[in-house]
Amino acid sequence: MKALRVVVAGRVQGVGYRAWTEAAARRRGLAGWVRNRLDGSVEALLAGEEAALDAMLEAMRRGPPAARVDDLTVEDAEAPAAPGFEVRPTR
Repeated sequence: MKALRVVVAGRVQGVGYRAWTEAAARRRGLAGWVRNRLDGSVEALLAGEEAALDAMLEAMRRGPPAARVDDLTVEDAEAPAAPGFEVRPTR
């Protein structure tokens, strides 16, 4: 299992990006969380098999129909302590 921290910049708040990310991550069997950030970006912690993570990153570069993704920053991270995937409060 591998874990990644992803920060997505662009028009990604107010367009359903968090709900879309949660659904997409669950479909791929990923664990972790997603949340809005005060700077207008969206942050996610994703953990799972490498192929599923690669597919998720590719999908996150597009996002839901109303989103505009300008930048995707990815770095290695520690896997989440709890199983499942959740939407967290803005931080």
